[in-house]
Amino acid sequence: MREITYSEAIREALRQEMKRDERVFLMGEDIGPFGGSFGVTRGLIDEFGKDRVRDTPISEAAIAGAATGAAVAGMRPVAEIMFSDFTTIAMDQLVNQTAKIRYQFGGKARVPMVLRTPTGAGTGAAAQHSQTVYNWFVHVPGLIVVAPSTPRDAKGLLISAIRNDNPVLFFEHKLLYSFKGEVPEEEYTIPLGVGEVKREGKDVTVFATSIMVHKALKVAEELQEEGISVEVVDPRTLKPLDEEILIQSVRKTSRLVVVDEGPRSGGFAAEAVAVAVEGAFDYLDAPVQRVTAPDTPVPYSLPLEKAYIPDEGKIRAAIQRTLK
Repeated sequence: MREITYSEAIREALRQEMKRDERVFLMGEDIGPFGGSFGVTRGLIDEFGKDRVRDTPISEAAIAGAATGAAVAGMRPVAEIMFSDFTTIAMDQLVNQTAKIRYQFGGKARVPMVLRTPTGAGTGAAAQHSQTVYNWFVHVPGLIVVAPSTPRDAKGLLISAIRNDNPVLFFEHKLLYSFKGEVPEEEYTIPLGVGEVKREGKDVTVFATSIMVHKALKVAEELQEEGISVEVVDPRTLKPLDEEILIQSVRKTSRLVVVDEGPRSGGFAAEAVAVAVEGAFDYLDAPVQRVTAPDTPVPYSLPLEKAYIPDEGKIRAAIQRTLK
Protein backbone atom coordinates (compact mmCIF):
# COMPACT_ATOMS: atom_id res chain seq x y z
CA MET A 1 0.00 0.00 0.00
CA ARG A 2 1.22 3.53 -0.76
CA GLU A 3 2.55 5.76 2.02
CA ILE A 4 1.65 9.43 2.39
CA THR A 5 2.13 11.99 5.11
CA TYR A 6 -0.35 12.89 7.82
CA SER A 7 -0.81 16.27 6.15
CA GLU A 8 -1.46 14.68 2.76
CA ALA A 9 -3.95 12.27 4.31
CA ILE A 10 -5.95 15.17 5.76
CA ARG A 11 -5.86 17.02 2.44
CA GLU A 12 -7.04 13.90 0.62
CA ALA A 13 -9.94 13.48 3.03
CA LEU A 14 -10.95 17.10 2.47
CA ARG A 15 -10.69 16.77 -1.29
CA GLN A 16 -12.70 13.55 -1.45
CA GLU A 17 -15.46 14.91 0.77
CA MET A 18 -15.65 18.18 -1.17
CA LYS A 19 -16.02 16.20 -4.40
CA ARG A 20 -18.65 13.94 -2.85
CA ASP A 21 -20.77 16.59 -1.16
CA GLU A 22 -21.13 20.15 -2.48
CA ARG A 23 -22.24 21.31 0.97
CA VAL A 24 -18.71 20.79 2.31
CA PHE A 25 -16.58 23.94 2.27
CA LEU A 26 -13.47 25.17 4.06
CA MET A 27 -12.88 28.39 5.97
CA GLY A 28 -10.02 29.80 8.02
CA GLU A 29 -7.09 32.19 8.14
CA ASP A 30 -4.75 31.92 5.12
CA ILE A 31 -6.13 28.55 4.01
CA GLY A 32 -6.62 29.70 0.39
CA PRO A 33 -3.64 30.58 -1.86
CA PHE A 34 -1.23 30.25 1.08
CA GLY A 35 -2.55 26.77 1.95
CA GLY A 36 -2.70 27.27 5.70
CA SER A 37 0.13 27.85 8.16
CA PHE A 38 1.21 24.19 7.83
CA GLY A 39 0.29 23.76 4.17
CA VAL A 40 -2.51 21.27 4.75
CA THR A 41 -5.02 22.94 2.39
CA ARG A 42 -2.46 23.81 -0.30
CA GLY A 43 -3.90 23.57 -3.80
CA LEU A 44 -7.53 23.11 -2.79
CA ILE A 45 -8.51 26.66 -3.75
CA ASP A 46 -7.25 26.00 -7.29
CA GLU A 47 -9.45 22.91 -7.48
CA PHE A 48 -12.61 24.17 -5.78
CA GLY A 49 -12.44 27.96 -6.00
CA LYS A 50 -12.68 30.75 -3.45
CA ASP A 51 -16.36 30.14 -2.70
CA ARG A 52 -15.55 26.75 -1.17
CA VAL A 53 -12.08 27.54 0.21
CA ARG A 54 -12.68 30.78 2.07
CA ASP A 55 -9.98 32.93 3.63
CA THR A 56 -11.31 34.66 6.74
CA PRO A 57 -10.36 37.71 8.81
CA ILE A 58 -8.16 37.15 11.86
CA SER A 59 -11.05 36.45 14.22
CA GLU A 60 -11.37 33.01 15.70
CA ALA A 61 -14.72 33.90 17.26
CA ALA A 62 -16.04 34.89 13.83
CA ILE A 63 -14.69 31.68 12.25
CA ALA A 64 -16.37 29.47 14.86
CA GLY A 65 -19.58 31.49 14.82
CA ALA A 66 -19.86 31.59 11.02
CA ALA A 67 -19.15 27.85 10.80
CA THR A 68 -21.82 27.15 13.39
CA GLY A 69 -24.36 29.28 11.55
CA ALA A 70 -23.55 27.69 8.20
CA ALA A 71 -23.91 24.22 9.72
CA VAL A 72 -27.30 25.02 11.24
CA ALA A 73 -28.38 26.39 7.84
CA GLY A 74 -27.58 23.08 6.12
CA MET A 75 -23.95 23.35 5.02
CA ARG A 76 -21.07 21.17 6.25
CA PRO A 77 -18.24 23.59 7.01
CA VAL A 78 -14.71 22.53 7.91
CA ALA A 79 -13.19 25.47 9.75
CA GLU A 80 -9.53 25.84 10.66
CA ILE A 81 -8.11 27.64 13.68
CA MET A 82 -4.44 28.33 12.95
CA PHE A 83 -3.25 27.22 16.41
CA SER A 84 -5.31 25.37 18.99
CA ASP A 85 -4.22 27.94 21.58
CA PHE A 86 -6.56 30.41 19.83
CA THR A 87 -9.63 28.28 20.34
CA THR A 88 -9.72 30.25 23.60
CA ILE A 89 -10.86 33.28 21.57
CA ALA A 90 -13.70 31.19 20.12
CA MET A 91 -14.65 29.61 23.44
CA ASP A 92 -18.00 31.37 23.84
CA GLN A 93 -19.14 30.32 20.37
CA LEU A 94 -17.92 26.73 20.72
CA VAL A 95 -19.01 26.09 24.30
CA ASN A 96 -22.17 28.17 24.65
CA GLN A 97 -23.52 27.98 21.11
CA THR A 98 -22.03 25.19 18.94
CA ALA A 99 -22.13 22.52 21.64
CA LYS A 100 -25.62 23.32 22.91
CA ILE A 101 -27.79 24.11 19.88
CA ARG A 102 -28.88 20.57 19.10
CA TYR A 103 -29.76 19.87 22.74
CA GLN A 104 -31.62 23.14 23.23
CA PHE A 105 -33.72 22.55 20.11
CA GLY A 106 -34.61 19.03 21.20
CA GLY A 107 -32.66 17.50 18.35
CA LYS A 108 -34.51 19.46 15.66
CA ALA A 109 -31.42 21.53 14.80
CA ARG A 110 -28.15 19.95 13.75
CA VAL A 111 -24.63 21.37 13.75
CA PRO A 112 -22.61 19.27 11.24
CA MET A 113 -19.32 21.16 11.41
CA VAL A 114 -15.67 20.27 11.93
CA LEU A 115 -13.10 22.54 13.50
CA ARG A 116 -9.54 21.49 12.62
CA THR A 117 -6.62 22.88 14.56
CA PRO A 118 -2.88 22.17 14.97
CA THR A 119 -1.83 21.41 18.51
CA GLY A 120 1.15 20.55 20.67
CA ALA A 121 4.70 21.57 21.49
CA GLY A 122 8.06 20.78 19.92
CA THR A 123 8.44 23.53 17.32
CA GLY A 124 9.98 26.24 19.49
CA ALA A 125 6.82 28.34 19.20
CA ALA A 126 6.64 29.23 22.92
CA ALA A 127 3.81 29.44 25.40
CA GLN A 128 1.04 30.91 23.24
CA HIS A 129 1.42 28.65 20.19
CA SER A 130 2.32 25.25 21.69
CA GLN A 131 -0.34 24.23 24.18
CA THR A 132 -2.30 21.00 24.33
CA VAL A 133 -5.85 22.13 25.15
CA TYR A 134 -8.23 19.40 23.99
CA ASN A 135 -9.01 18.39 27.57
CA TRP A 136 -11.01 21.65 27.95
CA PHE A 137 -13.36 20.55 25.18
CA VAL A 138 -13.61 16.96 26.42
CA HIS A 139 -15.34 18.53 29.42
CA VAL A 140 -18.09 20.09 27.26
CA PRO A 141 -21.23 18.01 26.55
CA GLY A 142 -22.25 18.23 22.92
CA LEU A 143 -18.76 18.25 21.39
CA ILE A 144 -16.89 15.34 19.82
CA VAL A 145 -13.11 15.56 20.26
CA VAL A 146 -10.67 13.67 18.01
CA ALA A 147 -6.85 13.43 18.11
CA PRO A 148 -5.54 10.99 15.48
CA SER A 149 -2.00 9.65 15.69
CA THR A 150 -1.43 8.22 12.19
CA PRO A 151 -2.11 9.26 8.59
CA ARG A 152 -4.56 6.38 8.13
CA ASP A 153 -6.51 7.35 11.23
CA ALA A 154 -6.42 11.04 10.30
CA LYS A 155 -8.06 10.44 6.91
CA GLY A 156 -10.69 7.96 8.09
CA LEU A 157 -11.61 9.93 11.20
CA LEU A 158 -11.82 13.23 9.33
CA ILE A 159 -14.20 11.76 6.76
CA SER A 160 -16.34 10.40 9.60
CA ALA A 161 -16.22 13.80 11.32
CA ILE A 162 -17.37 15.65 8.19
CA ARG A 163 -20.27 13.24 7.73
CA ASN A 164 -21.33 13.44 11.38
CA ASP A 165 -24.30 15.64 12.28
CA ASN A 166 -22.63 16.95 15.46
CA PRO A 167 -19.75 19.41 15.98
CA VAL A 168 -16.33 17.77 15.95
CA LEU A 169 -13.08 19.34 17.16
CA PHE A 170 -10.20 17.72 15.28
CA PHE A 171 -6.77 18.18 16.88
CA GLU A 172 -3.72 17.58 14.67
CA HIS A 173 -0.29 17.50 16.31
CA LYS A 174 2.10 19.76 14.42
CA LEU A 175 4.97 17.27 14.55
CA LEU A 176 2.81 14.60 12.92
CA TYR A 177 2.20 16.53 9.69
CA SER A 178 5.35 15.08 8.07
CA PHE A 179 4.88 11.59 9.54
CA LYS A 180 4.33 8.94 6.83
CA GLY A 181 2.15 5.86 6.93
CA GLU A 182 0.05 3.54 4.80
CA VAL A 183 -3.24 5.10 3.69
CA PRO A 184 -5.80 3.60 1.28
CA GLU A 185 -6.51 5.76 -1.77
CA GLU A 186 -10.25 5.15 -1.72
CA GLU A 187 -12.76 6.77 0.60
CA TYR A 188 -13.14 5.03 3.96
CA THR A 189 -14.36 5.91 7.42
CA ILE A 190 -13.15 5.06 10.90
CA PRO A 191 -15.94 5.21 13.50
CA LEU A 192 -15.77 8.04 16.00
CA GLY A 193 -15.57 6.86 19.59
CA VAL A 194 -13.64 3.66 18.78
CA GLY A 195 -10.07 3.20 19.98
CA GLU A 196 -7.45 0.82 18.61
CA VAL A 197 -4.82 -1.47 20.09
CA LYS A 198 -1.69 -0.38 18.23
CA ARG A 199 0.45 -3.14 19.73
CA GLU A 200 -0.61 -6.27 21.60
CA GLY A 201 1.03 -7.01 24.95
CA LYS A 202 0.46 -8.80 28.24
CA ASP A 203 2.55 -7.16 30.99
CA VAL A 204 1.43 -3.52 31.02
CA THR A 205 -0.98 -1.24 29.15
CA VAL A 206 0.21 2.11 27.84
CA PHE A 207 -2.78 4.30 26.97
CA ALA A 208 -1.34 7.10 24.82
CA THR A 209 -2.79 10.00 22.85
CA SER A 210 -1.81 11.66 19.57
CA ILE A 211 1.96 11.87 19.01
CA MET A 212 2.57 10.08 22.32
CA VAL A 213 1.40 6.86 20.65
CA HIS A 214 4.60 6.77 18.59
CA LYS A 215 6.81 7.35 21.61
CA ALA A 216 5.00 4.56 23.45
CA LEU A 217 5.43 2.20 20.51
CA LYS A 218 9.17 2.93 20.40
CA VAL A 219 9.52 2.15 24.11
CA ALA A 220 7.42 -1.01 23.71
CA GLU A 221 9.75 -2.23 20.97
CA GLU A 222 12.82 -1.55 23.09
CA LEU A 223 11.37 -3.26 26.18
CA GLN A 224 10.45 -6.32 24.14
CA GLU A 225 14.20 -7.00 23.95
CA GLU A 226 14.21 -7.09 27.75
CA GLY A 227 11.33 -9.54 27.93
CA ILE A 228 8.67 -6.95 28.83
CA SER A 229 5.48 -7.13 26.76
CA VAL A 230 3.79 -3.73 26.43
CA GLU A 231 0.30 -3.21 25.03
CA VAL A 232 -0.17 0.21 23.41
CA VAL A 233 -3.75 1.51 23.14
CA ASP A 234 -4.71 4.63 21.19
CA PRO A 235 -8.13 6.14 22.02
CA ARG A 236 -8.16 8.14 18.72
CA THR A 237 -11.40 9.82 19.82
CA LEU A 238 -11.13 11.51 23.22
CA LYS A 239 -14.84 12.30 23.50
CA PRO A 240 -16.78 10.03 23.43
CA LEU A 241 -14.02 7.88 24.87
CA ASP A 242 -13.87 4.17 24.08
CA GLU A 243 -13.87 3.16 27.73
CA GLU A 244 -14.28 -0.54 27.02
CA ILE A 245 -11.02 -0.88 25.06
CA LEU A 246 -9.13 0.69 27.98
CA ILE A 247 -10.86 -1.38 30.66
CA GLN A 248 -10.40 -4.66 28.80
CA SER A 249 -6.71 -3.99 28.22
CA VAL A 250 -6.13 -3.20 31.90
CA ARG A 251 -8.01 -6.32 32.92
CA LYS A 252 -5.62 -8.28 30.71
CA THR A 253 -2.32 -6.70 31.76
CA SER A 254 -3.15 -5.57 35.33
CA ARG A 255 -0.98 -2.47 34.95
CA LEU A 256 -1.55 0.94 33.38
CA VAL A 257 0.52 3.91 32.25
CA VAL A 258 -1.33 6.87 30.69
CA VAL A 259 0.70 9.18 28.44
CA ASP A 260 -0.57 12.58 27.32
CA GLU A 261 1.17 15.83 26.34
CA GLY A 262 -1.27 18.03 28.25
CA PRO A 263 -0.46 19.42 31.70
CA ARG A 264 -0.96 17.07 34.61
CA SER A 265 -3.66 18.78 36.68
CA GLY A 266 -7.18 18.25 35.38
CA GLY A 267 -5.89 16.75 32.16
CA PHE A 268 -7.10 14.01 29.84
CA ALA A 269 -4.73 11.57 31.54
CA ALA A 270 -6.62 12.00 34.81
CA GLU A 271 -9.90 11.14 33.06
CA ALA A 272 -8.38 7.99 31.58
CA VAL A 273 -7.09 6.94 34.99
CA ALA A 274 -10.55 7.45 36.51
CA VAL A 275 -12.16 5.29 33.82
CA ALA A 276 -9.64 2.51 34.41
CA VAL A 277 -10.00 2.62 38.19
CA GLU A 278 -13.80 2.56 37.97
CA GLY A 279 -13.86 -0.32 35.51
CA ALA A 280 -10.83 -2.44 36.42
CA PHE A 281 -9.72 -1.58 39.98
CA ASP A 282 -9.76 -5.16 41.21
CA TYR A 283 -7.48 -6.19 38.35
CA LEU A 284 -4.72 -3.67 39.05
CA ASP A 285 -1.50 -5.09 40.53
CA ALA A 286 0.30 -1.73 40.79
CA PRO A 287 -0.52 1.97 41.12
CA VAL A 288 -1.50 3.63 37.86
CA GLN A 289 1.16 5.94 36.43
CA ARG A 290 0.65 9.22 34.54
CA VAL A 291 3.23 10.65 32.14
CA THR A 292 2.30 14.22 31.24
CA ALA A 293 3.70 17.69 30.79
CA PRO A 294 4.28 19.63 34.01
CA ASP A 295 1.94 22.36 35.24
CA THR A 296 3.88 25.18 33.60
CA PRO A 297 3.55 27.17 30.38
CA VAL A 298 5.42 25.71 27.39
CA PRO A 299 8.95 27.16 27.48
CA TYR A 300 10.47 29.01 24.51
CA SER A 301 13.98 27.78 25.35
CA LEU A 302 14.56 24.65 23.26
CA PRO A 303 16.33 22.70 26.06
CA LEU A 304 13.53 23.59 28.47
CA GLU A 305 10.86 22.72 25.90
CA LYS A 306 12.51 19.33 25.39
CA ALA A 307 12.43 18.75 29.15
CA TYR A 308 8.77 19.85 29.24
CA ILE A 309 7.49 17.35 26.64
CA PRO A 310 6.90 13.75 27.80
CA ASP A 311 9.53 11.55 26.18
CA GLU A 312 10.54 7.92 25.83
CA GLY A 313 12.70 8.00 28.95
CA LYS A 314 9.79 9.15 31.11
CA ILE A 315 7.50 6.52 29.58
CA ARG A 316 10.06 3.77 30.18
CA ALA A 317 10.56 4.87 33.80
CA ALA A 318 6.80 4.84 34.42
CA ILE A 319 6.46 1.34 32.95
CA GLN A 320 9.29 0.09 35.13
CA ARG A 321 7.66 1.56 38.24
CA THR A 322 4.51 -0.46 37.57
CA LEU A 323 6.55 -3.65 37.28
CA LYS A 324 8.38 -3.35 40.60
